[in-house]
Amino acid sequence: MPKSTRNLLILISVFFFWGFVAASNDILIPVFKEKLNLEQWQSQMISFAFYVAYTVGSVIYVLLSKANGGDILNKIGYKNGIALGLVISACGTLLFYPAAQTASFPLMISGLFIVGLGFSLQQTAANPLVITIGDSKKGAQRLSMAGGVNNFGTTIGPLLVSYAIFGSISDGVKLSDIESVKIPYLILGAAFLIVAVIFKFSSLPNQIEHKEDAAQNNSANDKGSALKYPQLVLGMIAIFLYVGVEVSTASNLPEFMKQHLNTGTSQVAPYVSLFWASLMIGRWTGSVGAFDIKAGTKKIMQFLMPYLAFAVFLLVNKIAHHDLTPFYLYAFVIVAMIAGDILSKGNPARQLLIFSVMGILALMIGIFTGGMVCVYSFISVGLFCSTLWPCIFTLAIAGLGKYTNQGSSYLIMMIMGGGFISLLQGWLAGDNLLGIQWSYLVGVACFSYLAFYGWKAAKLLKEQGIDYDNNNAAH
Repeated sequence: MPKSTRNLLILISVFFFWGFVAASNDILIPVFKEKLNLEQWQSQMISFAFYVAYTVGSVIYVLLSKANGGDILNKIGYKNGIALGLVISACGTLLFYPAAQTASFPLMISGLFIVGLGFSLQQTAANPLVITIGDSKKGAQRLSMAGGVNNFGTTIGPLLVSYAIFGSISDGVKLSDIESVKIPYLILGAAFLIVAVIFKFSSLPNQIEHKEDAAQNNSANDKGSALKYPQLVLGMIAIFLYVGVEVSTASNLPEFMKQHLNTGTSQVAPYVSLFWASLMIGRWTGSVGAFDIKAGTKKIMQFLMPYLAFAVFLLVNKIAHHDLTPFYLYAFVIVAMIAGDILSKGNPARQLLIFSVMGILALMIGIFTGGMVCVYSFISVGLFCSTLWPCIFTLAIAGLGKYTNQGSSYLIMMIMGGGFISLLQGWLAGDNLLGIQWSYLVGVACFSYLAFYGWKAAKLLKEQGIDYDNNNAAH
């Protein structure tokens, strides 16, 4: 196996952990809401604590870098930074033991917060590494591939955690039985430490070089700071809202199904899993461009990859002994995502615009209909969120040149949107306000901005000499 391929496989392993934990939170939300008698907005503090940790971690990173007179990762090394982040996350999982023993909600979200702090450092180092360890022109596609691995974690995370919890928890048990929550997270902590050691002794580069692009070489385009580039500032808002709509759509799904379909807490895992599998479906499709294959083969793969990912979801749920019958019709929904991918023609701005409009339509169908149509409409949001991260990330840092690393850290900081938006929707979901179904208007507002950003970013970048349709975009 080539060294570059081996390094990429090691690197994208952390993307799996990010997805596993993020999606597993959606199982913890209804469990703690039910056992601790929390309001819907209080249960969303699980998402809030986890995602705000990304921002706090990024702020700490920026402050420490300034105090040390230089970028921390450039001093300690990128792979060392990822290893350190894994150790920090492992420390957070240890808090699940006393949290479960005492049924303490504050302790539990404190543990998730520390896990998120570690993830923040890992994300800051891993994203630019993925882009730079191979052909820079295929950096966005490699990021989609890494995202596909991330969503393999999001697909199996809810199922494994649900099995670990509900293997011993059933309806009507006492509050003390919430202790079962600690087991999967202690195992996860051990896995963090093992992978930290693998990273420490891997052949991954500890330093990366940032090459200035053609647009940046023009001194007139050098603005002196990453925050002076409008595509980055608008992109920061886009990342905030993108992570927000992705997380809030999934984390409020269990409550919607409970209220409107009388779905039990222990039965919702396959549906949450399908939401995150939808992101995997889209990202596996988007990663096709990362491979050196003929045009004809690439077109075939555009149709094959999404259904291969869907088959993974079906296989995992088959192993978990879930009834697959309700999910077969979803194969037809995937066609819409494939059509959007083809229409985008590989242009990140166009794909962002198309998928955002599709996301709006999916949410509106979910708001105005009923039954399982609502459920699958909300779940399909995962398909249309699937490639938005690499689209926004690519557009936001395009043309930044030597400020690319600085811009990347600001984008990671905005992952906090997952906490704020889910908390906002959870609050609006109260019966005295919008109610759970109409609360999905929050997602409509988020997608509306993302569609605007897709249009605006393309215009801004063309003014700077970057046009993705002419294949001369900065990477």
